[in-house]
Amino acid sequence: MRFRLRDRVHDEHARLVMAIINRTPDSFYDKGLTWAAEAAYQRIREVVALGADLVDIGGIKAAPGVEIGVAEEKSRVVDFVAGVRSEFPDLVISVDTWRAEVGAAVCAVGADVLNDAWGGADPELVDVAAQYDAAIVCTHTGGVTPRTRPFRIEYDDVVASVLRDTLAYAERAVAAGVDPERVVIDPAHDFGKNTWHSLEVTRRIGELTATPWPVLVSLSNKDFVGETLDRPVGERLTGTLATTAISAWLGAHVYRVHEVRETREVLDMVSTIAGQRPPSVTTRGLQ
Repeated sequence: MRFRLRDRVHDEHARLVMAIINRTPDSFYDKGLTWAAEAAYQRIREVVALGADLVDIGGIKAAPGVEIGVAEEKSRVVDFVAGVRSEFPDLVISVDTWRAEVGAAVCAVGADVLNDAWGGADPELVDVAAQYDAAIVCTHTGGVTPRTRPFRIEYDDVVASVLRDTLAYAERAVAAGVDPERVVIDPAHDFGKNTWHSLEVTRRIGELTATPWPVLVSLSNKDFVGETLDRPVGERLTGTLATTAISAWLGAHVYRVHEVRETREVLDMVSTIAGQRPPSVTTRGLQ
């Protein structure tokens, strides 16, 4: 198995850091830290310096809130993507959107990946990815409406549902003309799931990595981590990194995160333990 993001080819041992850049005033984690354009550009520079392999730019928070129309979403992300592309011509740029119209606008100015967090809510998004030779992230949400929270959702087998829906989405993307090497699947922790569901998905990530598609996981500071450890949003790093290490050992490929340096070190450690990366320094016992 191999996959492509922009012009970079990755194999089954890839463990990539996708840094989150929120162009929103009300994100659950940073509370608008990168809402101002210059703050967002500075954050891009920081995460690139810290070792991020790609960035994921979003103009709408996932949680319920003020209605954000297409025009407003575009105003938050399109010019910003163009500016990032100008400053970082080789950086892999993802945009977190479920809307085809927004996807087309950002791809036209340089986006490489369409990260559809809402499971194909706009069926034309795959056509946009095909038109622009962009990658697409195919998620599982259990059919919930974008920007709504799950309520007493049930599955006979949550991982079976994840596999069925993400593989169907991936096949639909390929049928629309998306390059098969530019398709990624995402079980979407917390989206359309309660904490028990997200924990089971984590335990069984290996069933997703056994498919032909690379797997993205978005674990960073999620509610299932907070509920597991009874920690508020600002105190979930340890739980996030533990979940990251498990997911990495089970073969997930792309990690959408807030804390870049810590995640990079966890992934490098797992890769080295697995024998897929040499240690950075090996002087112990030689001096």
